[in-house]
Amino acid sequence: MHNPLRSEADAFRMAMTVGAGAAAVIALSLLAGPEFGVVLAAALIGVGIGSAWRASRGSEPHKAEIARGDGRAHRILVVANETVGGGALLDEIRNRSKGRDTEILVVTPALVGSAVKAWASDVDDAIEAARRRQADSVRAIEALGLKARGLQGAPPVRVLVGEHAHATIFVALRMLGLGTDNAIPVGADDAGRMKPDRLAAELERGEGPVIVCAQAGEVNTGCFDPLDEVASACEAHGAWLHVDGAIGLWAAATPSLAHLTRGLERADSWSTDAHKWLNVPYDCGFVAAADQSALRGAMGLSAAYLTAATDARDSYEYVPESSRRARGFALYAALRSLGRRGVAELVERCCELARLMAAELDADPSLELLNDVAINQVLVAIPDDASGDATAEAIARIQEDGTCWLAGTTWRGRPAIRVSISNWRTSEDDVRRSAGVIRRCVEEATARR
Repeated sequence: MHNPLRSEADAFRMAMTVGAGAAAVIALSLLAGPEFGVVLAAALIGVGIGSAWRASRGSEPHKAEIARGDGRAHRILVVANETVGGGALLDEIRNRSKGRDTEILVVTPALVGSAVKAWASDVDDAIEAARRRQADSVRAIEALGLKARGLQGAPPVRVLVGEHAHATIFVALRMLGLGTDNAIPVGADDAGRMKPDRLAAELERGEGPVIVCAQAGEVNTGCFDPLDEVASACEAHGAWLHVDGAIGLWAAATPSLAHLTRGLERADSWSTDAHKWLNVPYDCGFVAAADQSALRGAMGLSAAYLTAATDARDSYEYVPESSRRARGFALYAALRSLGRRGVAELVERCCELARLMAAELDADPSLELLNDVAINQVLVAIPDDASGDATAEAIARIQEDGTCWLAGTTWRGRPAIRVSISNWRTSEDDVRRSAGVIRRCVEEATARR
């Protein structure tokens, strides 16, 4: 088989950049003669078309060639996730390919690794491998009859969750018909982070399909599971890795905190909220999946009267509802208004204020700081309040005062006061005044014991 990499080695150019909170963006161009041409470009989380084209500056001749439409046949392999940044890239490639004898094959970021490894030996084999892997999830669904029969008769699904998994995980299991008894807790360290060795041991114990739910920003402490190590364990056992990043996923947007999300790009799916840190109205949560076909296979809708254009994205292919309002508009407006720098500054400022709050409260001997402040969560407890009565009274007094609003929780069996800072208007003065109110209300509550 003809291999353009061997015969046209000088045409091989590759550049790589790293986007915020994402894996590499790869742009690879081959100018292999009239019979064959390939462009490979990836747009992963938070990286759009500008970064992809800038990463492939060496490919400018080919970019211009596509724009000219000189009649040469091209096969274009695009690795992109349309739901998290790749849509603009696909639109650009489609526009530049109009009027050409061009085949566009879209695969997802999850397939990049195997495709690039195989490329060095044979480009055609790499494309075919990508095609096969892209279809794997669809064939699996069809083989099990999941669309028609659901989980009836399907192999049991194990769901491994951290010891401090969010309550919504268990609601989702009930809604899916998997049941909460199928959730297997994995031990965590004192900060609440999942222990990778415990996860690996649990993966070894069972057989069949398994889903692992990791956390980026635990609801009480704000801690992050060691995602890189968790991802390695999942890959070794063929497990699906989902990352619950309701608030912590936004740490990927800032250089000072991005290290907390290392390994995030290796997951199969992610979820986060915009009605927290981005301050948009309820309800604005969303999910991203690395394999577009898996998401469409689960949510896709077809009917004789639905005549969707092949080059358009219809929301009913990706969400449970067939009709719904434009929830994403508020998110789009917030991101356009803030920009990347604005999001990063918002996240960093809230985390700095959380550290200030922790310092203010930890200085009071009547309070005990329970967590290392990773992001914007502060957790304090009243010593020797095993019953929780003083904690409950202090929280009621704080809420009645109205200077700030916070709530209570329980952490490792201890009643605690949970402070979460995410409002864009919160200032240092707000934090200091709120800390003063918290200290006063705790003093009043404990004086009654």
